[in-house]
Amino acid sequence: MEYTEKKPPLQEALEKFRVLDEKITHYSSLIGLADWDQKVMAPKKGRNVFAKAAGSLKTEVFKLSVSEEMGSLLETLSEQENESVLDVVTKAKVREYKTFYQKSKSIPADLFQEYAIITGQANDVWEEARDGNDFAKFLPYLEKIVEYKRKFAEIYGYENHPYDALLDEFEPGLTVEILDPLFAKLRESSINLLNRIQQQGKPTRHEIFEQSFPIDKQKEFNRLILPLIGFDLEAGRLDETVHPFAQSVNIGDVRLTTRYLENNVRSALFGTIHEAGHGIYEQQINPEFEESVLQSGTSFGIHESQSRFLENMVGRSKEFWTYFYPRLQEHFPAQLANVSLDEFYRAVNSVSPSFIRVEADELTYNLHIMLRYEIEKGLIAGEIEARDLPEIWNRKMQDYLGITPSTDTVGVLQDVHWSFGGIGYFPSYSLGNLYAAQILRTIEKDLPEFKSHIENGRFDVIHGWLKEKIHQYGKLYTPNELIVRVTGEELNADYLVEYLEKKYSEVYGLEEK
Repeated sequence: MEYTEKKPPLQEALEKFRVLDEKITHYSSLIGLADWDQKVMAPKKGRNVFAKAAGSLKTEVFKLSVSEEMGSLLETLSEQENESVLDVVTKAKVREYKTFYQKSKSIPADLFQEYAIITGQANDVWEEARDGNDFAKFLPYLEKIVEYKRKFAEIYGYENHPYDALLDEFEPGLTVEILDPLFAKLRESSINLLNRIQQQGKPTRHEIFEQSFPIDKQKEFNRLILPLIGFDLEAGRLDETVHPFAQSVNIGDVRLTTRYLENNVRSALFGTIHEAGHGIYEQQINPEFEESVLQSGTSFGIHESQSRFLENMVGRSKEFWTYFYPRLQEHFPAQLANVSLDEFYRAVNSVSPSFIRVEADELTYNLHIMLRYEIEKGLIAGEIEARDLPEIWNRKMQDYLGITPSTDTVGVLQDVHWSFGGIGYFPSYSLGNLYAAQILRTIEKDLPEFKSHIENGRFDVIHGWLKEKIHQYGKLYTPNELIVRVTGEELNADYLVEYLEKKYSEVYGLEEK
């Protein structure tokens, strides 16, 4: 009889944990692929059943993540004598699963499945409601989603505000108490700067974008710049959808989407650069983390910092267009023949309050986020109800931006996030701006020739720095740990306030404060 030596308890637990982690990650990759397909490729008539099938798969992943086996393995690996000998990578994997397990183990599987199905179906209903300016059509789904999220917040638990429980899903450790003062400082400075621009700023030639830019030429240009700015098209692809997003299936399969508008060339142009920032992050994660919970970015806020950094700090810089503007003129000679580089640079940085968040300028963008943040806090706290959102939305738009949407399509229905249950997600965008400005300050110190690298098309140098400092680590570190490692301090709103003041004073010929 062959004798097989029994593995020590810790080694056995580690092997079982590795297998379970790999299985969950494989299923999650397929879910990501299904989500991408539903939004990009699936025919409308099949999407309802598609959503149910995806909901079933999501439920299986949920069950594995809160299973008795997972609980037992986490307990074993968290015992002091075992945890003390784990390497940093395994500790990070345990941390990620333990956080989810402790929050979610009390959610009944059937409740989660109901939620997964309703959010899958809600996306199609939202698209139809948005296209038809019909908030009433989406309202029943939104009310159910808000009800689920309120239940989840109570199950997850929180110390001060129920919204904290949902924020933590997207930005671990973030709370209303931390976010409110950061946003207050940014809100005050943004509104003041906007008022100065409107009253004293030298006009830009933003009207150059109010003409036809053929979509086939826009597509050509986007596919030209993607590999030049660092996105590997052999490990990804670019497609079209209603609401642009990036979806990672795995490190070697990262999918970007964009939206083309013939009379708004900036939409697809900067939308594509933005999503490329997400995609490059995912493509540069350490391959050793593949097929594990660590194979994606550390948080939504850090992820947004990479997309906003590439879109704004790089993509809207004069140096970027010094390099790319001649190529853009080749694609659109009639439209840009009499537009100088300086005029184009100032035009792409025009500031004007607008209805659509994804097309907002860099300054007013944060005001769009604060509006949504305040609405979500009120929804989860039970202070406002979904049926009142069109009125509340329009009032806040008037208060913050001085404009009132004429339809719900350009108002409360414009974003996809609530349809997939992403309540708590929106603050990540402004967090991304805050992180990005702090990272910019550091990269300019580390790479004194940073602007010259952009002007000369040396994006490989910039992405090499980002890979070394941020991208390679995936989820190895928490967002706060990572930003401290990179910049030497915790999140600080001053850097974004100073960046916006300096940039727009130069663009609009203002005296800096």
